[in-house]
Amino acid sequence: MKPVLPGATLGVMGGGQLGRMFVHAAQRLGYFTAVLDPDPHSPAGLVSHHHIHTAYTDAAGLERLVSLCAAITTEFENVPAQALQALAASRPVAPGAACVAIAQDRIEEKAHFSACAASSGVACAPHAVIRSDANLQAVPADLLPGILKTARMGYDGKGQVRVSTRQELVDAWAQLQRVPCVLEKMLPLHAECSVLVARGFDGAMVSYPPQRNVHVDGILAVTHAYEGCLPTELAARAQAAGLAIAAQIGYVGLMCVEFFVVQSDQGQVFDLVVNEMAPRPHNSGHYTLDACDHSQFDLQVCAMAGLPLSQPRQHSPALMLNLLGDIWFDAQGQERTPDWAQVLSLPGTHLHLYGKTQARKGRKMGHLTLTGPTLAGVQASARRCAELLGLPGLDNGLNT
Repeated sequence: MKPVLPGATLGVMGGGQLGRMFVHAAQRLGYFTAVLDPDPHSPAGLVSHHHIHTAYTDAAGLERLVSLCAAITTEFENVPAQALQALAASRPVAPGAACVAIAQDRIEEKAHFSACAASSGVACAPHAVIRSDANLQAVPADLLPGILKTARMGYDGKGQVRVSTRQELVDAWAQLQRVPCVLEKMLPLHAECSVLVARGFDGAMVSYPPQRNVHVDGILAVTHAYEGCLPTELAARAQAAGLAIAAQIGYVGLMCVEFFVVQSDQGQVFDLVVNEMAPRPHNSGHYTLDACDHSQFDLQVCAMAGLPLSQPRQHSPALMLNLLGDIWFDAQGQERTPDWAQVLSLPGTHLHLYGKTQARKGRKMGHLTLTGPTLAGVQASARRCAELLGLPGLDNGLNT
């Protein structure tokens, strides 16, 4: 691919916060930007040079995006794959429709992980595909207790039901409207981690060291990103597996691969299980904006534009705190403005708000990154931020 140089226009399908941060990265490098999103007030559209207000499959909107842009990406995996395929007939699109389609369907995703287990060295969780009553009856008993997940459109804990018995499994599938699902065996989870990988059209790849993630109610709450946040050997295996998973499907763009860290019955031996992949930048990589010389969004721009991918370097230990709409409400449910002045008075705080005009409980409104010369100082600032903002469930989430 001939590089698309600064001065050209880069397009993104989707106008959420990931698109907004992509737009900022592209503009800083000297590109013009265009966003296609049906929401006229989308966070990315509000800061872009062009905002196309159409549905993702609208033919006129897609033609307009092609007319403006030299290359196109996506900011979330549920953009219809057929729309990306249509765009790719005229412009470089990264990631491609085939890769996005895999990430849109847990059944396809599990099949991909199984196919590349030999090269990645990491398997996915034991599971069964459920599309019919016959599949349901054939589920092996040793997959219970497990988690039933819809094959499509599940995220942040949605479309998932924990089941312990066969009757609970039957009831859960009915609750999920009998759509195609995957039943995953529940594993002895010790931790969760993720790896960010960037791959160019020429096959060149770079990645960040794995970061450790803490979830609350199925939503990412804290990311730990510093040397020693995971055991060295485990981190090396996760990083190698992320690169192999991206290479296996010829991925182009920025990808996040998420893993479970599971423990043996004795609780002293740890292993990796690949959970899912996101064909886009990821919440767990937001710390790269403030703690690294190249952010995940910089790499997204470079990969889609055919520019060289520089190996990113992290210059500070970091903790990232996800900010949900809950903190905009007091104990009585009255809306309020968080005390940003006190938060920003703490050393090493970097506040990122996404430009969303209405706070709702559970809605991702922004994030805080804490950086500093020492991990102890970063942790102290993070704990104080959590106190000031009333972030729930982080009593243990900020520990090393």
